Amino acid sequence: MIYLIRHGEAAARWGSHPDPGLSVLGREQATAVAETLSHLGIERIMSSPMARCQETGRAFASRSGLDLAIEPRVTEIPTPQDVTDRVPWLQSLMAGSWKDAPELVQAWRKALIETVASQPASTAIFTHFVAINAIVGYLENTDKVTVFRPNYCSLTRLDVSDTGVTLAARGESLETKVL
Repeated sequence: MIYLIRHGEAAARWGSHPDPGLSVLGREQATAVAETLSHLGIERIMSSPMARCQETGRAFASRSGLDLAIEPRVTEIPTPQDVTDRVPWLQSLMAGSWKDAPELVQAWRKALIETVASQPASTAIFTHFVAINAIVGYLENTDKVTVFRPNYCSLTRLDVSDTGVTLAARGESLETKVL
């Protein structure tokens, strides 16, 4: 099983800080998900280079004694250089489809999917809302960017077999607005 874990609640929203760490609640969420993960036989952990993912992953790394590998290909969705305000751009992208996304974003998605699909079973990956959607949407064969709203520290489970990776279960859904 590969586990995709959305980071805990960030201390700041996009637009106010480019790479926030976790809020107090986010640190509590990270501790709680570390407890859950400690019972799943995980042998390898990796994280996006973003602070909120690393902090979430470190809670489990400390508990498990495993090394936290930083993997740039599971990071946050990139912003094209011509975008001056990330929030409305991201809101528009999330309401659309991958085929309409800029080439930079499509290349990010392809590398993300390939990276996750190449991981062995018993791997936990600490990543982001859009990254989890990119993977789940791909596995569900839909072009929609947002297929569900993974909650903070939710666990999306992927089965690994000789024939590839399949979606076992989406993580808990967040019912409130993300941005």
